[in-house]
Amino acid sequence: MTRVPEEALELIPGGTLITATPAEGRALAIAIVRNTVHNIQPELEALQAGRPQYATDAARLMAATQIVTMEFATIAAANNYWR
Repeated sequence: MTRVPEEALELIPGGTLITATPAEGRALAIAIVRNTVHNIQPELEALQAGRPQYATDAARLMAATQIVTMEFATIAAANNYWR
């Protein structure tokens, strides 16, 4: 069994929600979601085995984008919407 690297298990990469720009905030939101998935399923083989099932399923892809959107909203609020 191959595990996800430790750095991919950090729930809040960099330890903060504060970012310089909205683009960095969006990247952080994606990283948080990915790392959450890695914490739930740290086996690379299991992650890779499931990829073909969701990679072509529009409903599953849309669900993933909704989760990123929720994380981004939290990051945007933490950054006072970059004002």
